[in-house]
Amino acid sequence: MTRKTKIGLGIGLVVVAFIAFKMIAGGGSGEVEVRMEPVARRDLVSAVTASGNIEAKSQVDVQSEVTARILRITVQEGDLVQKGQLLVELDQVQFRGNVESAEAQLTAQQASLMQARVNRDQARRSLDRTAELKRTTPTMVSDEIMEQAQQAFDVAEANFRATTASVSQAEASLREARENLARTRLFAPISGRVVRLAVEEGEVAVPGTFSRDVGMLMRIADMSAIQALVKVDETDVVRLELGDSVSVSIDAFPDTTFVGRVTKIANSAAALSAAGQGTDRAVDFEVEVTLEDPPADVRPDLSMTARIITDVRKGVMSIPIIALTTRPPTAAGDTATAAPLGDSTAAGRPKDVEGVFVVEDGIARFRSVKVGIAGDEHFELLSGVSEGETIVAGTYQAIRDLKDGAKVRAADTTKQQGTKQAAS
Repeated sequence: MTRKTKIGLGIGLVVVAFIAFKMIAGGGSGEVEVRMEPVARRDLVSAVTASGNIEAKSQVDVQSEVTARILRITVQEGDLVQKGQLLVELDQVQFRGNVESAEAQLTAQQASLMQARVNRDQARRSLDRTAELKRTTPTMVSDEIMEQAQQAFDVAEANFRATTASVSQAEASLREARENLARTRLFAPISGRVVRLAVEEGEVAVPGTFSRDVGMLMRIADMSAIQALVKVDETDVVRLELGDSVSVSIDAFPDTTFVGRVTKIANSAAALSAAGQGTDRAVDFEVEVTLEDPPADVRPDLSMTARIITDVRKGVMSIPIIALTTRPPTAAGDTATAAPLGDSTAAGRPKDVEGVFVVEDGIARFRSVKVGIAGDEHFELLSGVSEGETIVAGTYQAIRDLKDGAKVRAADTTKQQGTKQAAS
């Protein structure tokens, strides 16, 4: 077989395949094969889906307020603890020494205060005697002697006040030393589970002055109330309300769905720069969902997905989401719905009209509609098409290319089902 013969045969096969495809697609008579279904009533559920993580309603990081070596840890990660239970013991040698030193300093200052009080009282009596003698016999007491007696009392009084202040300072130092000694024994601030143990015996505990993670010894979470924190897009958060029902799926429990309620919706959001974009910003709002009956072995930080129910419609007319499409207002025969000047999808072009293709005697007619809430697969139909009318419900490519007034015929559903089953 020559090269020219091969090329000619190839072209012929391509032409035959193209003709066969056109005949199958159009049934050989210019008809478009589509999937049809009547407008019917359904129960619709509108929901917002968001992902996030499980968290305890209340959790506390246990930190040391003093620097000391860890002598003993009485719990392990995962243990349940009660409020007031001893968790950690630190080395007390340094702090006991500080207490003893402060006690000795206080004793010394108290002795000095007693001496200062005696001196002050003696100076007062001497001043009183000199003043009385001056009053009764002025010639026996000169003004200089009177001034010296007054000065001696003033000095004794000042010394007494200074010593009193020193005693107060020593008492404060002793209280601080005793408090630091008490801080070497750390107790559980709440009842819950130890979800993280960050240190081991022998390490040095330091106060977390500048960083929360640096000084953390362990984390205790109150697992009696479990919540999920999810990030909801700004376009969806306006649909949420406190108390909305939520279906929660936790990745660690794939066969179980948990029920919850929206208990908090953030009033502000942090804008996050999109990957690779300096100006585009994705804005999410944090939403808190409290689980009504969480599993006993749930843990913080587990990944989860929340389906938040925002609206429910019972027995309303509906159309498949795939059936809703858009067309220019002139092509849709609905110029009255054209957008006003300045409201357009492109310069000089009015906003497209939303609608569906209604099948009338084998002809697809585009008709504008108004829709309400969106369910998983259907829109609520508010106006435009009556119950029982047949519309084009698929495929997506057929609806996208369909023209107003085109001839259509119903697809072979049996054939489609067989193809789907074979593919599955």
